[in-house]
Amino acid sequence: MTVTVRFAPSPTGRIHIGNARTALFNWLFAMNNKGRFIQRFDDTDIARSRQEFADSILYDLHWLGIFPDVTEYQSRRFDIYDAAVERLKAARVLYACYETPEELDLRRKVRRTRGLPPVYGREALTLTPEQVAEYQSDGRKPHWRFLLPNFTSDPLQPERTEVHWNDLVRGEETVDLASLSDPVLVREDGTYLYTLPSVVDDIEMGVSHVIRGDDHVTNTGVQIAIFKALGAEPPVFGHHNLLTTVSGEGLSKRTGALSIESLREDGIEPMAVASLAALVGTSENVAAAHDLTELAGHFDPAATSKSASKFDPDELFVLNRTLMHHMSFEEARDRLIVLGISGDKAEPFWLAVRGNLDRLSDALGWWRILCDGPQEPAEFSGEDRDFLHQAFELLPEEPWNGTVWKDWTGKIREATGRKGKPLFMPLRLALTGRASGPELSDLLPLMGREGTLARRP
Repeated sequence: MTVTVRFAPSPTGRIHIGNARTALFNWLFAMNNKGRFIQRFDDTDIARSRQEFADSILYDLHWLGIFPDVTEYQSRRFDIYDAAVERLKAARVLYACYETPEELDLRRKVRRTRGLPPVYGREALTLTPEQVAEYQSDGRKPHWRFLLPNFTSDPLQPERTEVHWNDLVRGEETVDLASLSDPVLVREDGTYLYTLPSVVDDIEMGVSHVIRGDDHVTNTGVQIAIFKALGAEPPVFGHHNLLTTVSGEGLSKRTGALSIESLREDGIEPMAVASLAALVGTSENVAAAHDLTELAGHFDPAATSKSASKFDPDELFVLNRTLMHHMSFEEARDRLIVLGISGDKAEPFWLAVRGNLDRLSDALGWWRILCDGPQEPAEFSGEDRDFLHQAFELLPEEPWNGTVWKDWTGKIREATGRKGKPLFMPLRLALTGRASGPELSDLLPLMGREGTLARRP
């Protein structure tokens, strides 16, 4: 069997870190099983779905390193769903209902007062032809419900309404269909809810594994029944835990909370996002993977916790710094050129400053310091100013090499008696305008003697 997975968001907003988690779970599972990845847009809600959101989702996935084998749009597949509806009607498991929302709400309240679960009572199944004709003459259009089955064909046996499956993430799972209302599959206006197109597409596209958030566990019980009603074997299901904000709030495409776009614009590296999104809330140690191939080696869906996990953006910066500190010049070169960092000094400059960066864009600040001197010159006491005047008089002559900083500070120590912080801090402030940063032994050769002298207070 070829492993085939799918990521099926609604293009009604920009995806957030929780959506990316689902996409990554599917992508990494496909990588580990040499499978296929289908990008499927659940855009049957024509009013809210927008192509610009679909395009932005694809852009975000590509940025993360996810490149679908095929991209599908449910809005282009209505003929297939219409045919499935006719099959379900012919099998007498899809039935017309004429209740208004107000009538349904009243019935739920009545059931609650009687101590009964507020599920649909299947009153539509008892309508006479005359009642149906009366509703139609009043202009009512039906919505269509799927008749949830019991799984007992022997009338002498008690009704069995439980659906069981071995979840890829959660292990043995059970949903009791008796606790659910028969789901509406088709609205009054003929449009489809999520449930039926999802099942039909999974059948038609040969999806072998459905990996999604655990808010779909109950849906899975219903969908397994629809798979069987359509004569298809259900795929393997896996439901991972959801991510929340640090304060425990859910994530939403509508609010833009922790959107991939906002993280990208904040200078976070894609592998920092991917590493934390895939590994948080699992038994794996959360560490920055160099690429998705390395991350796939640490990915095991069964290692995922069953409880929700909080996504802390501060952890992203820790991972981001790790990636910066180990990024080769070859990986950074093109992005540095975009920032205006190029030429013979670019590579030694990058190797000198990368260990002090939170984001790659931070390199530009150090490049300006290297080329133009401190952007905000420091203020010095009279004593430190006298010290610096004497120190710059001791600056070695050219040519400079990798030992110039050691040679220079050795002369300064011998001449002034200063050592440690009283010696190094005034020099750092004079040369860079900052109290911390890259090793001056790496920066000084790049500044050159003339550029160093120009920083003399």
